[in-house]
Amino acid sequence: MKKKIMAGLLATTMTFGTLTGCGSSSTSSSKTDNVEVETVEMAAANEVSGTEITFWHSMGGSVAKAMNELVDRFNEENEYGITVNAQYQGEYDDSLNKLKSAQIGNMGADLVQVYEIGTRFMIESGWTVPMQNMVDADNYDLSQIEPNLSAYYTIDDQLYSMPFNSSTPIMYYNKDIFDKAGITEIPDSLEELSEVGGQLMEKGGADQVISLGIYGWFFEQFISKQGLDYANNGNGREDIAIAVAFDENGAAENILSIWKELNDKGYAPNVGRGGDAGLADFSSGKSAITLGSTASLNQILQDVNGKFEVGTAYFPKISSSDEGGVSIGGASLWALNNNDPKKLRATWEFVKFLISPESQAFWNASTGYFPVTVAAHEEQVFKDNIAKYPQFETAIEQLHASSPEYAGALLSVFPEARSIVETEIEKTINGEQSVDEAVESMSSSINDAIEEYNLVNE
Repeated sequence: MKKKIMAGLLATTMTFGTLTGCGSSSTSSSKTDNVEVETVEMAAANEVSGTEITFWHSMGGSVAKAMNELVDRFNEENEYGITVNAQYQGEYDDSLNKLKSAQIGNMGADLVQVYEIGTRFMIESGWTVPMQNMVDADNYDLSQIEPNLSAYYTIDDQLYSMPFNSSTPIMYYNKDIFDKAGITEIPDSLEELSEVGGQLMEKGGADQVISLGIYGWFFEQFISKQGLDYANNGNGREDIAIAVAFDENGAAENILSIWKELNDKGYAPNVGRGGDAGLADFSSGKSAITLGSTASLNQILQDVNGKFEVGTAYFPKISSSDEGGVSIGGASLWALNNNDPKKLRATWEFVKFLISPESQAFWNASTGYFPVTVAAHEEQVFKDNIAKYPQFETAIEQLHASSPEYAGALLSVFPEARSIVETEIEKTINGEQSVDEAVESMSSSINDAIEEYNLVNE
């Protein structure tokens, strides 16, 4: 199944010419199935003096300071006379909704930060210039980017957006509780956690075994850890997903069954919805374990404030025999096609600055997100941060231990799907429906949303 909206993006590979000499530019034009693809141009770097670009981002709160500092550094240090006007657009959903309402050809921004579950929508939108085009035009070496990060945003060997603030979820555990309980091996699965939960509560003194937030991202990770697909058509990567796969391959049933078991035993009470829902109970010492983003490490250590020793481990499997991996979260950078060669070049130069080893080492130390560039590990800032927060090594090791084949699903209606999943999980652990009923409700509701979206955009 191919949508008309995708004709200029997925069916065609656009190749830029080589940049040579003063005043040169790169262009792209091709024809596939008798459809003329719009020419895309990028000016040479020495042509962009005085160019201003607009960058929409969603980095608020404590990470806003780091984002603003990177923008200020670029504006002060870049040799091309480029100025970046960074604008905070609110949460990821707010930014994407504003983008949807903008006029095509005058998007209001030249570069936009979009969360990972917006990837399929952005590809299909027809609004973007794939990063692969700039990569090829500038002979940029993509091996500099962590392969498990770039894999998420790559389809048919085309990198559509540039990883920027990437994270994975990991397990955080209270070492003091585990020591009191006499448990020396950290459980690597929810199944194993169910077996030692009583020990953690009776001997370790935990009020809860795990404060597990009801979060769609965790559900997706549990599917990846099983080595199974969330959606059909190769997780929406071989072709557009037209249905979920987690109902037929047993992935959802496996997750909900063990989650309900942990809840029934009193090990995993309902702590609410969202990725941060379980953090407060863990930081206060109530729960022995919580799950959270790698980007939460600094905040957790700050909140614990030495009350106990915080350990980190890989995100748990469902069963210890599972052999899957984790996929990434966070967001990436998308270049918008405003038909302005100078703005496109300026956008690319800014992207290269943001993913440079120096910038990424600073970004990692300031925010807890992965450095997306491999060479950032050699920067002293990164080394100092690892020495200060050795728990972050777990995140790096987990990323490298996961195969790119577990990059995760691409789905046009992912935001809606996550909300559906969270609702059905909560109803299940609250005893309002059976596991089988929850799986059926999840799959049918998401499939209806997929079908409606595909019909509208056919």
